[in-house]
Amino acid sequence: MQGEATIPAKPQAAAGLGDFIGGTTTFFTMAYIVIVNPAILSTEGTGLPFAGVLTATVVLAALMTLLMGVYAKIPFAVAPGMGLNAFFTFSIILGRKVPWPTALGCVFWSGVIFLLVSATPLREAIALAIPTSLKRAIAAGIGAFLAFIGFKNMGLVVADPATFVTAGKVDARTILGVIALLGMTLLVRRKSPLAFLAGIFGVTAVALILGLVSWPKTLFSTPDFSLIGAADLRGSLKLSLLPPMLAIFFTDLFDSLSTFVGVSHAAGLVDEQGHPRGLRRGLIVDALATLGAGLLGTSSGTAYIESAAGIEAGARTGKASIVTAAWFLPCLFVAPLAAMVPAYATAPVLVLVGALMFRSVTELDVSRIEEAVPAFLTMVLVPLTFSITQGIVWGFISHVVLFTLSGRRRELSPMMLVIAAISVVLLIIDSTA
Repeated sequence: MQGEATIPAKPQAAAGLGDFIGGTTTFFTMAYIVIVNPAILSTEGTGLPFAGVLTATVVLAALMTLLMGVYAKIPFAVAPGMGLNAFFTFSIILGRKVPWPTALGCVFWSGVIFLLVSATPLREAIALAIPTSLKRAIAAGIGAFLAFIGFKNMGLVVADPATFVTAGKVDARTILGVIALLGMTLLVRRKSPLAFLAGIFGVTAVALILGLVSWPKTLFSTPDFSLIGAADLRGSLKLSLLPPMLAIFFTDLFDSLSTFVGVSHAAGLVDEQGHPRGLRRGLIVDALATLGAGLLGTSSGTAYIESAAGIEAGARTGKASIVTAAWFLPCLFVAPLAAMVPAYATAPVLVLVGALMFRSVTELDVSRIEEAVPAFLTMVLVPLTFSITQGIVWGFISHVVLFTLSGRRRELSPMMLVIAAISVVLLIIDSTA
C-alpha cells in the first residue's frame, strides 16, 4: 500500500497548517484557469457556451484535484491544461471544422489511451524513448502557440492577405494588455500567487471605468451543466481524428511526467530510489482528468506546475490537494462575472504562460545538426501550423531519419522506431483526411 507523500521531518501540527496554506496558495496561483479556459473554448465559432465550459472547468478541477489528494496522496492540483485548450479550440474545432461534441469525444478517447498506457509498462517505455530535445521543443512550440493567440487577442498581431500576419494598430486593448503583461511579469518575478489574477482583474476594472465593458445583469448564477455528457463518443471514432487524439495523449504524457518529476525532485517528495512518490497513481489521476474532461465538457486536464508554489508554501501531503479542491467550488456560481472579462484581459496570461514554457529552449542541446533540426521543426511548426500534431509528427520522423543517415541508428530505441512509424501513418491520415 502506497503511503502519503510526506517529508518526515515536518511536525504533524505544522504539516497540517502547511497543507492548508499550501493548498490555498496553489489555488490562487492557478485560479486564472476558471476565467481563461472558458474564454478560449467559447471563442466565436466553436459553439461552446462560456457558462457551460466554466462549470465543466470547475467541476473537473475540483474532482480531479480531490482525487489527487485522496487516491494519489500527493499535493498536486489538476485542471484543463494551457496549450491543449488552445489546440482543442483553434486546431480541432476551428481548424479542422470538427463539431464540439465530436471534439470532446476526441478528448475522452485520448484519456482512455492515456489511462491504458499509465497502467502498463508502456508509460516508461514511451517516456524513455522520446529524446529530451524533442520534449523541450514541444513545450517551447506550445509556448509560442499560446503567445501568438495572446498577441492576436491583444490586437498586436492581425491577419494580412499578403504577409499572412502583420502588426495591428495600437488601441486601448493593446495598451491595457501590454501594461498588464509587464505588471504580471514583475509579480511573477516576485513569486506572487496572485500575479495572473491581478492582471486579469486590473485590466477588467480599467475597461469598466473606460466604458469598454459593462456589468452583467446579474453577478452570480446557478451552474450550467449543459455540456456534461454531451460528447459524441461514437462520432469521434474516425480514422481522420486519430492524429489529434494522439497529439493530446503525447502532450498530456510529457506535461504530466515533467510536472511530477520536476516538482517532486525540487520539493524532496521522492522515495529512497529518488523516484517521485505516488507517480503511478498521479499519472492515473491525470489520465482520468483527460477522460473526464471529455465527459464533462472541456479540454483535457493535467497536473499543474503551479502546484510547486503551494509545495513551497508548505504543502506536503494529499491534504493540500483536498484544500485546493474545496476552493474551486465557489467558482461554480461566478459565470456572469467571469463572462464580462474581455479577451484582451486574459491575453497577457497566454503570452506570459507561453514565455514560461518557451524557457525550455535553454535546455536544448543543439550542438549536433541531426538533433537541432528535429527540435527546430517541432518548435516552429506547432505555432506556424496551429497544430501540436504537426510539430510532434515532423519532429519524431525527422529525428529518426536524420539519426539513421548520420550513422547514429544504434542510438534509436525500438520504441522510438515504432513511434516514428506511427507518426508517418498519422501524417498520411492527416494529409488525406
